[in-house]
Amino acid sequence: MQWRKASASNPNDDCVECGHLGASTAVRDSKNPDGPAHRYPAQVFADFARAVGAGALVRVDS
Repeated sequence: MQWRKASASNPNDDCVECGHLGASTAVRDSKNPDGPAHRYPAQVFADFARAVGAGALVRVDS
């Protein structure tokens, strides 16, 4: 699988990488490439990415 990082990401900041697995999209922490990856149905991830791009989500710090 080929992992992709957002073109706007900064190497020193938190970022995720995404890769396509057929009907799924895998997501992992770019600073921990050997760590776990989470898989989501491709359409669910596309909807999430679209919402992020539109500013429709609010960040909640814990």
